[in-house]
Amino acid sequence: MEHNETTMSTKYDPQSIEQGRYEWWLSGKFFEAEGSPNKEPYTIVIPPPNVTGKLHLGHAWDTTLQDILTRMKRMQGFDVLWLPGMDHAGIATQAKVEEKLREEGKTRYSLGRDKFLEETWKWKEEYATFIRKQWAKLGLGLDYTKERFTLDEGLSKAVREVFVTLYNEGLIYRGEYIINWDPATKTALSDIEVIHKDVQGAFYHMNYPLSDGSGSIEIATTRPETMLGDTAVAVHPEDERYQHLIGKTVILPIVGREIPIVADDYVDMEFGSGAVKITPAHDPNDFEIGNRHNLARVLVMNEDGTMNENAGKYKGMDRFDCRKQIVKDLQAEGILFEIEDHLHSVGHSERSGAVVEPYLSTQWFVKMKPLAEKAIELQKGEEKVHFVPERFEKTYMHWMENIHDWCISRQLWWGHRIPAWYHKETGEVYVGHDAPTDLENWEQDQDVLDTWFSSALWPFSTMGWPDVEAEDFKRYYPTDCLVTGYDIISFWVSRMIFQAKKFTDQRPFKDVLIHGLIRAEDGRKMSKSLGNGIDPMDVIDQYGADTLRYFLATGSSPGQDLRFSMEKIESVWNFANKIWNASRFALMNMDGLTYEEIDLSGEKSVADKWILTRLNETIETVTKLAEKYEFGEVGRALYNFIWDDFCDWYIEMSKLPLYGDDEKAKKTTRSILAYVLDQTLRLLHPFMPFITEEIWQHLPHEGESITIASWPNVNELWTDNEAANEMKLLTEIIRSVRTIRAEVNTPMSKKIKLILKAKDDHVLTILHNNQHFIERFCNPEELHMATEIETPEKAMSAVVTGVELFLPLADLINIEEEIARLEKEWEKWNKEVERVQKKLSNERFVQKAPQAVVDEERSKEQDYLEKRQTVEERMKELKSY
Repeated sequence: MEHNETTMSTKYDPQSIEQGRYEWWLSGKFFEAEGSPNKEPYTIVIPPPNVTGKLHLGHAWDTTLQDILTRMKRMQGFDVLWLPGMDHAGIATQAKVEEKLREEGKTRYSLGRDKFLEETWKWKEEYATFIRKQWAKLGLGLDYTKERFTLDEGLSKAVREVFVTLYNEGLIYRGEYIINWDPATKTALSDIEVIHKDVQGAFYHMNYPLSDGSGSIEIATTRPETMLGDTAVAVHPEDERYQHLIGKTVILPIVGREIPIVADDYVDMEFGSGAVKITPAHDPNDFEIGNRHNLARVLVMNEDGTMNENAGKYKGMDRFDCRKQIVKDLQAEGILFEIEDHLHSVGHSERSGAVVEPYLSTQWFVKMKPLAEKAIELQKGEEKVHFVPERFEKTYMHWMENIHDWCISRQLWWGHRIPAWYHKETGEVYVGHDAPTDLENWEQDQDVLDTWFSSALWPFSTMGWPDVEAEDFKRYYPTDCLVTGYDIISFWVSRMIFQAKKFTDQRPFKDVLIHGLIRAEDGRKMSKSLGNGIDPMDVIDQYGADTLRYFLATGSSPGQDLRFSMEKIESVWNFANKIWNASRFALMNMDGLTYEEIDLSGEKSVADKWILTRLNETIETVTKLAEKYEFGEVGRALYNFIWDDFCDWYIEMSKLPLYGDDEKAKKTTRSILAYVLDQTLRLLHPFMPFITEEIWQHLPHEGESITIASWPNVNELWTDNEAANEMKLLTEIIRSVRTIRAEVNTPMSKKIKLILKAKDDHVLTILHNNQHFIERFCNPEELHMATEIETPEKAMSAVVTGVELFLPLADLINIEEEIARLEKEWEKWNKEVERVQKKLSNERFVQKAPQAVVDEERSKEQDYLEKRQTVEERMKELKSY
């Protein structure tokens, strides 16, 4: 894909320059880790997207930041591994596949487990292909030879190793937990298999009598049949109504059990009476409260929804028949004093339609305290994980320090099957890598592991662990940087850290770069329900990948949310277009210059010396800021250098020698243009890979691709602070003259008289040496430069560092005509002020119009007042002459 300047299109068209380029990079193997012992490794593992569908803007942002880091490090001479992969995403993927099956009139049960998993693998392949296409469209420099999937054989082996090890060490155990239970089919359901419907029910208000006979406490419930399993009443610790009752007991009606009144922050003081019954075996929130207060868990139902022996005289009754009977009995005893209609959301089984019962069930858990302690300890040493920004370490530490045991079993089919088997006769539990040999006597646990269990191992399981001699594990682990959003610090980042510490005795990554969420233009969260999501692929189709990437990378500072803005996208496209046009200008003036012919040793103008100095400053700034992940600041530095310094000043100044007759000056200018453009494209490449590769291929260059070109270094030879100061003086003079011309409405084409008064001979020498620039960019008919000058009357003036400049008014304008023109302009702005003020003084408008419309009118008023005042001041100034 080598080019020359004749093939560079006149128009910047992202679609045509991006087409085919990614495939060319892949065929050149530029993104593949080399494994070279002479290079220092640099590793990032991609946060694996779920194989559930399309990538969203958050993924585009996350992966763009990783691509910037890996492209930069590759150019800096590191052996870079950016490892791609995807997550099987248990619940989410299973839900999508079941939805698809429903449309075909099938269910996972009608297919059976094996057939269902076959269907899910097909789905995974289809969506993995989809995701890879999107990665390609974004231009991500991933090493596909190392791609992994959380359910592939190697990762499954790592999952079994971790499970078996933790189990053998007593860190994985089976315990009770509340799950969704379908009494009709007698099976546990995951959250996604529960459909919530609004149902007309009732609130049953009861008085539980205090044991000491001093009165009663009011509670309300929607499920009175569960009261048989109550083991406490809870109130809020700060609720003054009940302070005196905390620690006392009540007698549970019908059952006669004495149960305590406990204080717990979970209770909502404002809801109902502010006191709630606690049934740990039949409600997930009550279960947590029960754990906090060491309450017994009394299960009062059988698996089929009938009442069990703990329900006393109601044993054997269906749960809803029991509800009717218990209500009658409580009314008869005077305990239940009010039944209030209540519309509430009730979970139904998507499989049988039965009302789902929160039910105490045996699940698998990880004992977290010992693991968390090691992870907390890690943060106190040299080899800690560095959070960027630092404040997110607090989020992580808070989660670790307040850890609960982790429920890792899920009632799903898609995922890592739990490597536990139960003996059909003795009920003995066997946990191991492989199934027991006499399999006919054993049955494997039906459940699978929580998706986070496998993704917690991602940084090392993808490198070949548990084989600690695996080449990739030895070379590329621990990884250098993890890039992710603040919303999954506790779900994922924390789990990777404690598992890595436990199983590799190291941190999984040196740094965690945390970004925020992408929000819509108005600051609201993007969501399907609001319909305000933006598909990154649509933005790429319209504006190109480079534009989207640059916007995402430079649009916020680390840890902050990013507001999507079409206006900003368009301004980035304009920036890319500016780079394209500046590069075309440079190429059109290369005159066949080859890379070997680039020579910066010739005599240089102040503009040449200045642009090389600014390039050095930009290289230093960009490198330093990028190492600190300050990509917004990097973007600003690049934008200012490219747009202002290179395009607006240097290119304009380079036209003098390029269009002149001095061949030596032409050669030097060509070399500087080629060199500065080459170095600038390298700095910009990680942000805008496509356009920079395309232009670089047209430029005189060495090497196959900009992706493996070396990162620019500061060359002290080219830093010339004196030239930078001289250039500053010149640009200030030129800007001042342009400002004055604009103020008095005098176009650049009109010749003027310009007088420059230098503060000393040194400044005067600078002015004389650069007279050609002043003449070219200020367009004076007469130019007077001296240290001693009689200040002219009736002149516009400005002061810049070391120079006073004067433009005699008579040469610029006809004062009378200008005053007349300004009077007309004043009339125009005055009318606008009157119109908007009339509108704002109308009380009906201010009260009835939407706030945004009123605010807009107020800002118009401010704008018109300022414009009117500027015109007034100008007229006053002119009339004083």
